[in-house]
Amino acid sequence: MIAITNAFSASAADLPPGIAKDKPETGPSVKVPEGYMVPYTVAIPGTEVSFEMIPVPGGTYKMGSPEDEEDRGDDEGPQIEVTVDPLWVGKTEVSWAEYKEYMRLYLIFKEFEADGERQVNDSNRPDAITAPTELYDPSFTFEYGEEPEQPAVTMTQYSAQQYSKWLSLITDQQFRLPTEAEWEWAARAGTTTAYSWGDSPDEIDDHAWYFDNADEGAPPVGSKKPNAFGLHDMHGSVAEWTVNRYDEDGYASYAKAKGPLNATEMVRWPETSSPCVMRGGSWEMDPEQLRSAARLASDDEEWKEEDPNFPKSPWWFTSDPARGVGFRLFRSYKPLGKEMIVKFWEPNAQDVKEDIQSRLIGGRGGLGLVDKSLPEAIKNQEE
Repeated sequence: MIAITNAFSASAADLPPGIAKDKPETGPSVKVPEGYMVPYTVAIPGTEVSFEMIPVPGGTYKMGSPEDEEDRGDDEGPQIEVTVDPLWVGKTEVSWAEYKEYMRLYLIFKEFEADGERQVNDSNRPDAITAPTELYDPSFTFEYGEEPEQPAVTMTQYSAQQYSKWLSLITDQQFRLPTEAEWEWAARAGTTTAYSWGDSPDEIDDHAWYFDNADEGAPPVGSKKPNAFGLHDMHGSVAEWTVNRYDEDGYASYAKAKGPLNATEMVRWPETSSPCVMRGGSWEMDPEQLRSAARLASDDEEWKEEDPNFPKSPWWFTSDPARGVGFRLFRSYKPLGKEMIVKFWEPNAQDVKEDIQSRLIGGRGGLGLVDKSLPEAIKNQEE
C-alpha cells in the first residue's frame, strides 16, 4: 500500500511514486494536496521490464451513449451521471514483455513448493496468488506474434486480477483493473462524442488498430495517437477487461439514483465467470464496436470451447475472439481499503473460486506467496 502524505513540505524522497512537489513544465499533471500527480515509470522488480503510468484527473460525466448516437447498442444506456476520482492509468495496455514475467511464476512456484520454501498456509494465504498454467496451445495464442511490445492476450479476467495483485505486492503500489465507469472516463478524455476524437470514424486510422488495418494481429502498443489524457489504444488493439459483470439492460438499475454515482462504489460485481464487461473493442472488430460507450460481454463457454480440461482453465481462453482480449492497469490516487481492493484482486464469482480450487488440488496450478522479497528469492533460486 502507498502511504499518502498531506504535507507540502515533504521532500521528493518522501513522496509516493507518481507525485511531484512542483508542477512539471510540460506533460500531464493533476493538482493534489501533496503537489501534483505526474507521469512515472514503473520498473518490475527483478526484471529489465518497465511501463508508464499517466495521471488522469477526476471529474463527473455522463456514462453511456445518448439515444441518438449512431450504431448505439441497447446496453449502452440509459446515460447516468458518474463521478470518478483521480487516478493513474497505464499509458498502454499490458504487453507480452510485462505479462510473461507473471507467466514465469508458474514453474517458479512449483519449484518453491518442491523445495519446501515460501509455503502457503492459512495465515499467509491473503498474500498469495496463483500463476497461470502453461498455455494448452501456444500456437493459438501466439499465432499473430508474441513480441515483447505487442499487447498480451487470451487471459481471463481472473488472470488479469491476479497479475495486478502480484505487481502490487512486489512494488508496494496498488495496481488493479478498472471499473467500467473508470474505463469509459479514461477513454473519453473529456469528450462526449462517439470516439475520443469525434463522432465520425473517418480519422480512426490515426488512433486505433481495428479489422481493416490490423489483419496480422495487434501491432505494438502505443503505435497510434493517444487521446487527450495521453493514453494510447483506448480504442481498438485489444478489448480491455473491467471488473464489472455484464447486464443486458445496461444502466437501467442506476437510473433512479439521486445525484452522481461514484465510479468505484457503483460496481456490480460478477456472480458467475461470465458475462463480464470488456471495453474499447479489438483489432478483430469494426469501428462502431470501438466507440467509447461500446460494451463487449465475455463468454466463457464460447471463448474456452477448445479447452479439453475439466474444469476448464481459470487462467486462459482457447478460442476467438480471445486473441483480441487484453487489459490495462489503473491505480487510484487514494489507495482503496483492504476490503475493497480484495474484490479487485480476487475472484468474486463462486464458479471461478471452485474451478481454481479444483485445479490446485489436482496439482494443475501454481500457488505462491508474493511480497517485496519475492524477486530476490527468485534470483537466489535461479543461481
